[in-house]
Amino acid sequence: MTDFAATKAMFDLPEGVLYLDGNSLGPLPKAAADKVSDMMTAEWGQMLITGWNKAGWMALPTELGDRIGRLIGAEPGHVVMGDTLSIKVYQAVASALELNPGRRVVLSDNGNFPTDLYMVDGLLRSLGDGYELRVVDPEAVEDAITEEVAVLMLTEVDYRTGRKHDMKALTAKAHAKGVLTVWDLAHSAGALPVDLAGCNADFAVGCTYKYLNGGPGAPAFIYVAPRHADTARPALSGWLGHAAPFAFDLDYRPGSGIERMRVGTPPVIQLTALSAAMDIWDMAEMADIRRKSVELTELFIAEVEAACPDLTLASPRDADLRGSQVSFRFADGYAAMQALIARGVIGDFRAPDIMRFGFTPLYIDEGDVRAAVEILADVMNNRLWDRPEYKVRARVT
Repeated sequence: MTDFAATKAMFDLPEGVLYLDGNSLGPLPKAAADKVSDMMTAEWGQMLITGWNKAGWMALPTELGDRIGRLIGAEPGHVVMGDTLSIKVYQAVASALELNPGRRVVLSDNGNFPTDLYMVDGLLRSLGDGYELRVVDPEAVEDAITEEVAVLMLTEVDYRTGRKHDMKALTAKAHAKGVLTVWDLAHSAGALPVDLAGCNADFAVGCTYKYLNGGPGAPAFIYVAPRHADTARPALSGWLGHAAPFAFDLDYRPGSGIERMRVGTPPVIQLTALSAAMDIWDMAEMADIRRKSVELTELFIAEVEAACPDLTLASPRDADLRGSQVSFRFADGYAAMQALIARGVIGDFRAPDIMRFGFTPLYIDEGDVRAAVEILADVMNNRLWDRPEYKVRARVT
């Protein structure tokens, strides 16, 4: 069983803060600062360029990819790190489209994270006439999977409400219609068990700065199923995705397997910080994470609904249908969240009216939940949010 008291002690949590925003940016692992400092002084400082070989920097993207792969049910050797999630979305969808020639529709839903839609829209515009991004309501996705569709691209857990798609059922329906799947796991990886191999997913992508605690700007990952690994052509044919990067050929030849999904130079400092977080994750089992997450979210919903009548639940009530976050609607949600943050309870706001709270059992427990609800009730019932300073929108909400 995962020892959550032990994992909580491994994070640098500020005194007096109840942090319910790990679904947006995970907190700092205590070991990360020393680990990064050591890498910078002992490796970069002393080894200089020889660190690529001596310190194993070049292998970090696949080594960390496998450690994340364990959390998302990926086969060993089929996840690689690097670049941003937007880049990985572009790569995955472009490759999937080429694997399904003759079809020109990418299907998604309006609960998807907007940047995924932006990236696909840009890709399809580049490909020219006849390509279409078809966006439907989340509830209409299954019926919209037809023989016209080339690629189904979905975020498994809705970033606003926490509503969860049924990956296995939708992937099966897609394959029955000859459709390839791309799953965004930004709000799944580290939040709930994912079984990419068992669901027969084709591609998956995700970020590491949320539940995985890799730090701001931490690199993304991409998964390619074994059956596609040596045939999917990388649309972004970067230097490190070449079969022999240091041969310096003028013609591009894709590397074998997941290596071909590399693009640019690995961000070694950020990967080192992520490795400190993965040292904690190596102590955890996703089944235990999910069990505790459900307990915490159920407790939060019950306590908030009893204490804060002005808030309306926006997340699915059934725990099986949501991720590891709970969202409530409130017309003045931005101001209420700012008042809450001023009292040391950190969540975030998503337009137009969503107050969003993330529950990460690695460092959140029942005592934290009850303490947060007590402060939330004070903010709501005494209208502490109704002050001009809380209504001024910052650049990041």
